[in-house]
Amino acid sequence: MQRRAAFDNLWLAGALIAPQLLLVLVFFYWPTVQALYWAFSTQPPFGGANQWVGWQNFEQIFSDSVYWNSVRVSIIFAILSTSLSIATALLMALMVDRQLAGHRVYRFIYFWPYAIAAPAVGLAFRFIFAPDAGFVSAVNQFAPNLWNPALKGWDAMILIVIANSWKMAAYNFIFFLAALQAIPRTLIEAAAMDGSGVLRRARDVQIPLLQPTLFFLLVINITESFVDSFGIVDITTGGGPARATDLMVFKIYSDGFKGLDYSMAAAQSIVLMLLVVALTFIQFRYVERRVHYA
Repeated sequence: MQRRAAFDNLWLAGALIAPQLLLVLVFFYWPTVQALYWAFSTQPPFGGANQWVGWQNFEQIFSDSVYWNSVRVSIIFAILSTSLSIATALLMALMVDRQLAGHRVYRFIYFWPYAIAAPAVGLAFRFIFAPDAGFVSAVNQFAPNLWNPALKGWDAMILIVIANSWKMAAYNFIFFLAALQAIPRTLIEAAAMDGSGVLRRARDVQIPLLQPTLFFLLVINITESFVDSFGIVDITTGGGPARATDLMVFKIYSDGFKGLDYSMAAAQSIVLMLLVVALTFIQFRYVERRVHYA
């Protein structure tokens, strides 16, 4: 019979976990409780006592058409960015898994973009896709004003979608490659002996076995699109033009730090958190049913 491991020195155990617990308390739980309190009260921008207002802040944001526009824009951004990043990463992983010429080099450099901070990614793509200085300027010379994210809303949306997808594709690539390498080679070889080509093997053998990984990355990418896209939006478009890229997370920043309306920003952050929780629940409740774990 195997005995259960025990740790007798509780003081040492407490001392070892105390720093991590302190970080979680200070940077997660305390701000969450504070935001929840501010969401149900009015927070003076320059100090003073809070006044309890109940659901008034939530009623105000739900009656604001500008806020609903940010919700719509955020959902569109999440769908487009998640689809593009997952599709790109899957294609890269399938190519590297085939061990084509230089696959070791590609496996190493494909992960680099995820190590770059979001503001740096936004700055790079802002220059690359600048209508008057980047490589797109050559296109505008033949078709004037064909691409201008500073004036056209959909151009700005495409810009932030491509930038965010480029960064997240590197993250997704690692998981797809690991999942592909976990598939027994005997299955791939058997399909090849049956006459299946590369595309047929990917469609009928490899991709169906990637369902658990696809589901995991779907949850992670959608969540990331809602909560970790501020840096790219702030640097590339600033929420414009005409609020075409005013994502929920960026509107929280604008109302809280620029408009100094902390109570409204706190209420919006609570709504954003509940939206992410609801989307995650829907994915686990309905999407996971179709996932088959080998």
